[in-house]
Amino acid sequence: MSSTPDTPGKTPDSFESSTPARRNLVALGTIVRREISRILRIWGQTLVPPAITMTLYFLIFGGLIGSRIGTMDGIGYMDFIVPGLVMMSIIQNSYGNISSSFFGAKFGRHVEELLVSPMPNWVILTGYVAGAVSRGLAVGAIVLCIAMLFTTVRIPHPFVTLTTVVLGATIFALAGFVNAVYAKKFDDIAIVPTFILTPLTYLGGVFYSVKLLPGWAEAMTHANPIFYMVNAFRYGLLGVSDVRLWVAYALMLGFVVVLAAVGLTLLKKGVGLRS
Repeated sequence: MSSTPDTPGKTPDSFESSTPARRNLVALGTIVRREISRILRIWGQTLVPPAITMTLYFLIFGGLIGSRIGTMDGIGYMDFIVPGLVMMSIIQNSYGNISSSFFGAKFGRHVEELLVSPMPNWVILTGYVAGAVSRGLAVGAIVLCIAMLFTTVRIPHPFVTLTTVVLGATIFALAGFVNAVYAKKFDDIAIVPTFILTPLTYLGGVFYSVKLLPGWAEAMTHANPIFYMVNAFRYGLLGVSDVRLWVAYALMLGFVVVLAAVGLTLLKKGVGLRS
């Protein structure tokens, strides 16, 4: 039984004959694999330092200082700071990964290959964000495992826990992307984490309950978006929160939509990329 031979140089499964959806999926997977490979290749810089830093936080704040504080909102101080420290590590590493990686692509001029390729802008943005979120979640899991050495970690609300860390990592991955687009030198990608991200994190209720603050300081804290992420995650792990859960989710989803739109607009216009 004979079959009609295929046209020379063409196969049914060739990339050229595939659908746009499949091509986009291949492109997306390629960017994500490259980002994850980068994270694992330099694991001594991407995974180990935050683990050491958070171990020191648990020892100093949770063990030494926490033993004198006692409880916070009726919860042991060590248990109270676990959600904040995990979320802090996720935020910092998601932001730092994409800002350094994408700016490195700009500096090395490989980002131009992505821009002239037929892949859509949303594929480029999603690929880099997915890589940054992967690092944030990996570091968060490591810190959570470290926390288990100091206290018992329970997750009464797993859905809230998972969605909060994914949304938080996505928000700051998108923010890091915007920073990388506008950065003109390596020093520029350190300005936002140093002068904005770190203060907002420390003032976001990681180490204390907002109820301890005077009225004016409590009102200012409610203007801090990290405060809502930390408290939503605290609800997922401990079942308590200083904010209403729906408000935290509405804020996080709003940030994702706005920052994603900004990132796509910057890619479309080539801001800071086609100079």
